[in-house]
Amino acid sequence: MHWLKRILLGLGGVLLALMALLVGSVLVDTLLSHGRLDALTNMRIPNPNGPEIRAYVARPSAPGPHPTVIMIHEFWGLKPEILGKADALAQEGYIVVAPDLFRGITTSWIPRAIFNVISNPPAQVDGDLDAVYRWAASQPDVQADRIALMGFCFGGGTSIRYAVTNPSVAATIVFYGTPVTDPERLKGLGGPVLGIFGGADASIPIGIVNAFQEGLKAAGVPHQITVYDSQPHAFVTDMEAIRRGGAPGQAWDEFVYFLEQTLKRASNGSSLPGYVRRIALDCVVPGKPEDALHVVNHLHAWLPNR
Repeated sequence: MHWLKRILLGLGGVLLALMALLVGSVLVDTLLSHGRLDALTNMRIPNPNGPEIRAYVARPSAPGPHPTVIMIHEFWGLKPEILGKADALAQEGYIVVAPDLFRGITTSWIPRAIFNVISNPPAQVDGDLDAVYRWAASQPDVQADRIALMGFCFGGGTSIRYAVTNPSVAATIVFYGTPVTDPERLKGLGGPVLGIFGGADASIPIGIVNAFQEGLKAAGVPHQITVYDSQPHAFVTDMEAIRRGGAPGQAWDEFVYFLEQTLKRASNGSSLPGYVRRIALDCVVPGKPEDALHVVNHLHAWLPNR
């Protein structure tokens, strides 16, 4: 019996030491986060629901007003990968607002990321997001009736959860986030939905994706749900992966095309997916942009509606 007690006491001591190490590392990571976030943000947004919200805002080079996208980060918090995607989208003609919804915390460590989600309850996150939306809608270079909401992972689930409470959101894009599936809640959406998921994503089984699609159908919400076979969770990571093509590049092009159809509604051929536009431009004689537009317009007429 004595040896059993010693083993149990030893295991208990190891467990306590591990817990202390975990708590200590979370505290250290918290202290380091503020410096990281200072380097990632360029805007402070007033927030009647709490402390001001720091954000990264990317703008097109052309004068506005512009359609706008609020881009919500993963459970890591605001990170350079989000800024890269915001900059890329700004080059497509959108203002992009990427807020910090974890109130100062950004990390690359999974335990801290999990703690981020636990310590920032949905009601608080939605309140902060509402402040971001209202601030964006008040900006003179923003088309207030063309503000879309999108996010990745945690941000994808947050996007759809908030959008069902704000019918002014013009469009919602969910990249592999846990969706709302209740048709009654989904009836609160004021615009179309794009959902992009990985077929091999263990965290969001295909059954949940199907329930999301069925809920949107029952609610009468225009939508497009795409499952990329064999892709895991978080397969659209950064712009380097997107530019390499494959599923990340296809998903990004699908997203940009969706925005062009729902926010821009362009009629000059620029609403084609990026990869189709690139093919068209490669097929024409250099120095003859009018030929490129001719090819693009013919492709636009030939391709089925997406």
